[in-house]
Amino acid sequence: MAKLSLSSLPFEKVAAIGRLQRILICVALFLVLGGSFYMFFYKPKSEELNKLTDEYEVIETKLFTARAAAKDLEGFQKKYEDAQMKFKLALRLLPEKQEIPSLLEGVAKSGKDSGLEFQFFQPGHEVQKGFYAEIPVNLRISGGYHNIALFFDRIAKLPRIVNVLNIAMQAPAATPGILSVSCTAVTYRFLEAAPAPPQ
Repeated sequence: MAKLSLSSLPFEKVAAIGRLQRILICVALFLVLGGSFYMFFYKPKSEELNKLTDEYEVIETKLFTARAAAKDLEGFQKKYEDAQMKFKLALRLLPEKQEIPSLLEGVAKSGKDSGLEFQFFQPGHEVQKGFYAEIPVNLRISGGYHNIALFFDRIAKLPRIVNVLNIAMQAPAATPGILSVSCTAVTYRFLEAAPAPPQ
């Protein structure tokens, strides 16, 4: 294999080329090398850097939102616990359907324990009002004034909501000291939301 020596390189040919041509060759060589560097190194790295910058901004926005939510987490948990307590209290005050008969029995027992005589006891039709329903019970009772006051007091102390409305009192001449009272005792029932239809 022949050795490469400096004398074998075409320096004379290069020296024979004019100055303008040498400048053009250098510029062309620079453009080829620069273009190759740009296409194969700089451009892919620049695109990757832009992509990573965009991902970083998205992650930074999510992180900012998560930090803000984490700050408010205790407040949200407290509000949730308060709402749960209020809901449980409302459920205690508004019986479900299966508890209505026992509640009506409680009203009747309160009257008997107060020494009253029931002349009329008729549950009415349920009236729906949004998330609850009203259940009226028409009553006609008779007894002494203090017995009637005791009955209303016991109704007020029941663990469920019972409102007594439309109270009308009469004192029949045939039975002195005895009052005849007609009224409507209204109790309430919680209506469960109907399950959403499948989509």
